[in-house]
Amino acid sequence: MSYMASHRTARRKAALVRAFSDIGLFSRAVLRRPLRPYQLGPARAIAASVLGGHGRTFAVMMARQAGKNETAAQLEAFLLNLQRRSGGFIVKAAPTFRPQALNSLLRLQAVLADAPLPPLEREGDQMLRCGRARIAFYSAAPGANVVGATADILLEADEAQDIDPEKWHKDFAPMGASTNVTTVLWGTAWTADTLLARTILALREQEACDGQQRVFRVPWQTVAESVPAYGRYVTTQISRLGLQHPLIRTQYLLQEIDDAAGMFPPTTQALMRGAHPRQQGPTEGRAYALLIDVAGEALAPGSLAAERRRDSTAATVVEIAASPYETSGRGLPRYLVMERYLWTGTPQHELAGALAHLADLWGARHVVIDATGVGAGLASNLKHMLGARLIPFVFTAQSKSQLGWEFLGLCSSGRFLDHRSDDSPAQQRFWREVAAARYELGDGPNQQMRWGVPDPAIHDDLLISAALCAALPQTAVPPTESHIIESEDAL
Repeated sequence: MSYMASHRTARRKAALVRAFSDIGLFSRAVLRRPLRPYQLGPARAIAASVLGGHGRTFAVMMARQAGKNETAAQLEAFLLNLQRRSGGFIVKAAPTFRPQALNSLLRLQAVLADAPLPPLEREGDQMLRCGRARIAFYSAAPGANVVGATADILLEADEAQDIDPEKWHKDFAPMGASTNVTTVLWGTAWTADTLLARTILALREQEACDGQQRVFRVPWQTVAESVPAYGRYVTTQISRLGLQHPLIRTQYLLQEIDDAAGMFPPTTQALMRGAHPRQQGPTEGRAYALLIDVAGEALAPGSLAAERRRDSTAATVVEIAASPYETSGRGLPRYLVMERYLWTGTPQHELAGALAHLADLWGARHVVIDATGVGAGLASNLKHMLGARLIPFVFTAQSKSQLGWEFLGLCSSGRFLDHRSDDSPAQQRFWREVAAARYELGDGPNQQMRWGVPDPAIHDDLLISAALCAALPQTAVPPTESHIIESEDAL
């Protein structure tokens, strides 16, 4: 080998040695996937704890799609290669093995795919080996059978807000007890009783005692400083869903929410109040939809329960209108309540005729109907009368959760507007239902929401009817010269 070639080889080796002294250099020079400033902060702190044997616990909360998983994968690659000769274990838990833990495994392999390093070797379904160092990926689902392991390099919890605290403390925390292992919980905000939220509370107390940062929060605004396109994306989502929407608050603003609370807080209710008048018939040139919640099964006549919870079939007419602030014609529609109708104890054959008449009276472009249970028959009859205009909606736990999330987005962003107050009984009843509505958040990664009015004396027929506007096609409507609609609190 010539002197020049030997010198170049020596320089490359020296550069690799320097790169393995700092994860920032490793990310840039070895992986060729530079971490952003907000990713480097927590990565360096965690690596320093591992290399110094400090055994600290960290919580890293990043906005959705900010690069949390990339940060974790690069940190794992850095530590595994450092421990290639001496050996050791990283243990990583996720709420599920498929897809979450498996996705972490595949991401780690992808991070190292183009690096000038030997590839990781796969050992079974859930382990990767780097020389004598290994990383194991486990499911932290409540029923998962976790094989005992010892974590002496790093112990991780991915999407920690969705991991059962009891499962973590029983099966995973002991894996690092004898080794004083550094532990990191990755995730985003959800409710105050999650594993991640409880850990952050404890870590804040430790930070106050010794001044060592253990909690790293990266809201969307911080990400946008490094990635302007991300900022534009989140701004669009906020415009669509509103700042008070639970998903905006938790996944982008990193704010905790109550897991059992009023569904429509006062700020959201204010955004639902419009200034347009109630109408009893259509205005030429405007588009309308009819939204129908069908009464449930009848209870035994004369019983107290029947008197307190006698459901009605409710119909809400909404105008499908462009935003008055939209001039390009590409804006998402607003739904303006025009009129409400209620039927209690009416036979279905009479209901079918009345609803078909209303659809024709208003020239309804779409008719969304609750086609669950007894509603299936009514929906079938209306299908013969209305054809393609009819949109059946079947309520399941999943579909109702999705409808609730979408309707909250419409309300929080000012895209669902009731007509101005006229003291009509139907409007008063609707707002009583809104005030009484509650929601609960389910466990696990699906973030299902159970919602409705738990008070049997109040009902939720008009609320459910209104929420069905979220099942309408979310297509843009052209701006018209129709009346300008503003919320009452802005007047």
